[in-house]
Amino acid sequence: MEKKTFTGTIEEIKQFLFKFDKTMEYDITIDKHRNKRSLNANAYSWVLQNEIANRLRLSKEEVHFQMLKDYGQRQAELTIYGDKPCTDYYEKLGIINFKGNTYVSWMVYKPTHKYNSKEMSIFIDGVVQEARNLGIETLEDKEIKEMIEEMEKYE
Repeated sequence: MEKKTFTGTIEEIKQFLFKFDKTMEYDITIDKHRNKRSLNANAYSWVLQNEIANRLRLSKEEVHFQMLKDYGQRQAELTIYGDKPCTDYYEKLGIINFKGNTYVSWMVYKPTHKYNSKEMSIFIDGVVQEARNLGIETLEDKEIKEMIEEMEKYE
């Protein structure tokens, strides 16, 4: 069966559920609704990361990964046997040999599109500071604060 998603009040959810086959069993997860984060803050962080990349003569991907390591959220530390983690943002921490098997320990970083507004705010503050340290013009603190407040409305 195809996974279904529905957003609504409790009364609307009840009406939605009445449409299902009453003889089948279902697994249901209910979460508090959150609007998606404003894209203005994310777009601004990418503008600054591009400027930083240009100034340092690095790729924007290299700069973004460094910003994730410095100001981002760590998703997990994994030790696995075999291939690397299935994510874009990770780095090798070390190799472990145990009972004839070789395991690799990885640090996995959460991609910014999965950040909530608080995590994104911390990330943007770090990127802004890095840009300012390089003499790159940024928005005024008041404008950044307004952008972050706008982003928080979506939480």
